[in-house]
Order: sequence, then structure tokens, then C-alpha cells
Amino acid sequence: MGSAIANVADVADVTDNRLLRGARTRKTVLRRAVDIASLDSLEGVSFGRLATDTGHSKAGIQTLFKTKEALQLAVIDFAREMFIDHVVRPARSAPRGVARLRALLDEWVVYASTPLFAGGCFRAANLAEFDGKTGPVHDALFRDQREWLEVIAGELRHAIDNGEIADLDVELAVFQIDALLCAANTALRLGDDSAVSKVHRIVVSGHLAGFAVLPPRLTGRTGDPPLRPGPPAASGEGRRRSPL
Repeated sequence: MGSAIANVADVADVTDNRLLRGARTRKTVLRRAVDIASLDSLEGVSFGRLATDTGHSKAGIQTLFKTKEALQLAVIDFAREMFIDHVVRPARSAPRGVARLRALLDEWVVYASTPLFAGGCFRAANLAEFDGKTGPVHDALFRDQREWLEVIAGELRHAIDNGEIADLDVELAVFQIDALLCAANTALRLGDDSAVSKVHRIVVSGHLAGFAVLPPRLTGRTGDPPLRPGPPAASGEGRRRSPL
């Protein structure tokens, strides 16, 4: 009886160890894969390349992910979680509205300039590659992008509803902020470190398309140009409540 119990325990230990090794291998492979995808897009991610780069066997990696599409989807999820951990979650310590939007942009600048991924912004490297395609990978990338833009929109709506900034077209503002961040990512990849200060000057100082996204009086900065509120949005325009 005692021997049987011991054997069961040994089998459980072996199973647990295999699961732990599998989890560690998966994390190592995905961490390398997001760097590759940020440099060469998800199309550049392959079982063979990951085996060479990580030292794990190609067969072992295939056992974990089965197909290239499944691997690409896992890479997107892994990159998304890393982005949340390094940009979205740290910003949540700031109050909703202007302060949190400022925190989100500050964290994004750190994310892109450090950079968190070898090739800079993961989304910027992959959205253009898949924008004309269909399928689960395309859908996952654009769902992730929509979620990020809705985070920005939610803070803008909160700021408007609480009188922190003038009423504005939130969808247009989000589009412009996203375009600015994409341009900043490209500039950083080209070695233009002044992109960081440009993001702060354009968004924080309120020059983006003539409206004040973050009023200087709320940022604690001195010497910024005066607040220039933009035209009011049409009735109900851009005022949807954020689900966050």
C-alpha cells in the first residue's frame, strides 16, 4: 500500500516538473518571439528561428504551439500582457482623466524608448503587415489596437465629463494621439531621441490640432503656451462612456 502511494506521488512530481519546464520553455520562446515580431513582424516568427535563438528543440516548440498561427496568436497575447504590465497598469495609480492620460503617455514613451521590445512598438510593427489580410491573427491584432485606443478615449471622456478639458471630438483626438505615437515610434527607431520631447510638447502643452488635451495648469509645468480650447463637438459626439 505504502509503495503504491509513493509511486503515485513520484508520478505526480514528474508531471509537475514537466509542466513547470513546459511553462518556462513557453515563456522563454514567447519572449524571444515578441522581439522578433517587433523587428520583422509576426511573419518573421518561425519554429526554426525560435529553436535556433533559444536553444530549445524545434520539435519541442512545435509540441507547445502546434501551428504557426497558434504561435502567432500566443505572441500577440504575450505582447499584450507585457504592454498592460508596463504601460496600462502603472498608469492606473493616477486619478482618472487628465492625470491618468498623462501617466499613460509617459509610460508609453518609456515603453517605446527603452524599448520594451527590440524593434520598438509591437503594434506599429505588425498592424501594417496584417491590415490587408483576414483571419484570426488580423482580428487579434486589431482587437488589441481597439482596446488600447479605447483606454485613451475613456480618459478623455472622463476629463471632459469632469470639466478638466474643453469638450472635443474624442474619436478625432484619439486618432491624432495614436498617429503622433506611431510617428514618435518611427522617429525613435531612426535614432531621433527628440521624439520624446515632441510627444510631450504636442500633447501635454495642448498644441494637438488646436485643442488642449492636457492643460498646462494641470501638469505643473511652467512656461507652456496658454490653453487653446478647440471647438465644441456636435451634440453627443465623442461622448460615449468608457467601459473601464
